[in-house]
Amino acid sequence: MNACEPQLSVVVPLYNEVDNVLPLVEAITEALAGCEPWELILVDDGSTDGTAAVAHRIADDDGRIRLIRLARNYGQTPAMQAGFDHVRGRVVVSMDGDLQNDPRDIPLLAAKLDEGYDLVAGYRRGRKDKLVTRKIPSWIANRLIQRITQVRIRDNGCSLKAYRVDLLRRINLYSDMHRFIPAVAAATAGARIAEVPVRHHARKHGSSKYGLSRILKVLADLLTIKMIRSFRDRPLAMLAAGSLLATLLAGATGAAAIVAAVGFGPEKANAVVFSGTALLWLGLAGYLLMLGLIAEVALWEHRRENGEQLPLVHEEQH
Repeated sequence: MNACEPQLSVVVPLYNEVDNVLPLVEAITEALAGCEPWELILVDDGSTDGTAAVAHRIADDDGRIRLIRLARNYGQTPAMQAGFDHVRGRVVVSMDGDLQNDPRDIPLLAAKLDEGYDLVAGYRRGRKDKLVTRKIPSWIANRLIQRITQVRIRDNGCSLKAYRVDLLRRINLYSDMHRFIPAVAAATAGARIAEVPVRHHARKHGSSKYGLSRILKVLADLLTIKMIRSFRDRPLAMLAAGSLLATLLAGATGAAAIVAAVGFGPEKANAVVFSGTALLWLGLAGYLLMLGLIAEVALWEHRRENGEQLPLVHEEQH
């Protein structure tokens, strides 16, 4: 990498944070004083309160700061992905734009990353949030995520994380997947992950964008992560299991059709739909099995074309 290019990129999604933008940029600039060349990418996620205008003025005054404006409000995950797509540093740090994350923790995460990790996740020590609407749901969600993904991250909701840029190039975020970056990175790229405690502050300006309404979305994303982790490399196993279940149901309804034909009168036997249902289940079983075979072939072809290799802990020289 050219020496004049940034080595550290900080990505901050913003949505209606007009009162927080300037103090945040000042805090980041102060925290990174004396550090290696850095850049700050502010991603305006369709704000309607003047956030973009303030961020634009700040970016005009400092060449290290760039503004990316999205056409409308897409959500935190797509905004974060938009920032990741434009980073130039070898180390990338993400954080919230509400001043609850502390920029002074950025060097701490970057230093931990240099110990040989691919991702360093912060966990909020002494979290300053409401107990019922934020802390308790977060505690339950983190325990559920740990159990399902088998990735032991104690605070998945903390946006303050550091990544190697080559890891980010191998994953793609959508929906509300920013909460599951460690699980996705571990499942798809074999990432080496560490945790460090970080500061957390109470919100001073604006209102929180999080709430209990996100629970169903998080559960849906968690199901997706479970499917990716369990069946990404063997889709035939998942679809074959569905095919087996459909075959068993076909056998059960077929047996019921035989019992109906033998034990019922002709009029009642003709009215029973068991035989048609058995054929539908059998057709579904065949369809799922063929779909699994096609998925296996597509996965093999994808790996062949892209030269995909298994992630290594390190490469030994002989």
